[in-house]
Amino acid sequence: MPLPSSEYAIAFAAALWIALAVDRWLGEPPAALHPVVWMGRYLGMGSRIAPRMHQAKAVDLPMFFCGALVWCVGAMCVWGIAMGLQTLAMLHLPAWAVALALGLLFKPLFAWRMLRDEVLAVEAALGVSLDAGRMQLARLVSRDVERLSEREVRESAIESLAENLNDSLVAPVFWFVLLGLPGAALYRFANTADAMWGYRGERSGRDWTWFGKWAARADDVLSWIPARITVALLALAAWRWPGGLAFEARRTPSPNSGWPMAAMALLLGVRLAKPGVYALNAEGAAPTPADTGRAAQLGQRGVLLLAGAVLLIAAAMLLFVP
Repeated sequence: MPLPSSEYAIAFAAALWIALAVDRWLGEPPAALHPVVWMGRYLGMGSRIAPRMHQAKAVDLPMFFCGALVWCVGAMCVWGIAMGLQTLAMLHLPAWAVALALGLLFKPLFAWRMLRDEVLAVEAALGVSLDAGRMQLARLVSRDVERLSEREVRESAIESLAENLNDSLVAPVFWFVLLGLPGAALYRFANTADAMWGYRGERSGRDWTWFGKWAARADDVLSWIPARITVALLALAAWRWPGGLAFEARRTPSPNSGWPMAAMALLLGVRLAKPGVYALNAEGAAPTPADTGRAAQLGQRGVLLLAGAVLLIAAAMLLFVP
């Protein structure tokens, strides 16, 4: 028998807190059991369709539709599996077991502890040497790190924390609250596809301009609201609004990632830049090692605020939904 709406709200709020606790104490599951790894394998196989550079065309609609088709097939599979697991849990388990099952299933679809640890590890590596810092940063970003200065390595790490606070946590939680486990799984698939396919021009010997266009636009749409929620969480965590945010956020080519990155730059009072592409809060000071720690603290407070907001939503459903 399906759960009543009130029990449904409690179970989903509890599932989020269980997932956060698992993330805090256990981190990521083994790669063999990680659904994002499985998504990456599927997308890796699909990417073989993308043309080699010598085959690239200025306009290639057949390649666009191929990319869209491969994306949609994967998205439908991800949605269907997640929906099946959630439905089975809700039909056959008591409320406490639903919360536990959904919490364990939801956990691999976000990664806050790993993100925070990796960013702080970049700072620790910079304390050893610049080369060590660059090597550690390469685990976080897709940009070329070989020529980055110490300041640029630190800026890139803080940018990655701000951007991925949305991509790796806030957005999956948003879609989990809105559409349950299928929503979180679909977002994670879309974000992984964008990370692997969403490029303009050449990468790894292939041209992604048209094959990856659908994946890039789908991620833009699904990330639009969560990116703005991330800004609100960071502002609440710092207890002040980052003045001039909209102007700074529009300096980046992305319609979404610039918002949390610009918010972080303004709240910390530092300059964050991608060489040759953009500079956020350009008049700000160069970030220091202490600023990396401050960024991690702001992110952690934002995570707690997000979890608290989910509890408030559940409480509201208990009051107003039978």
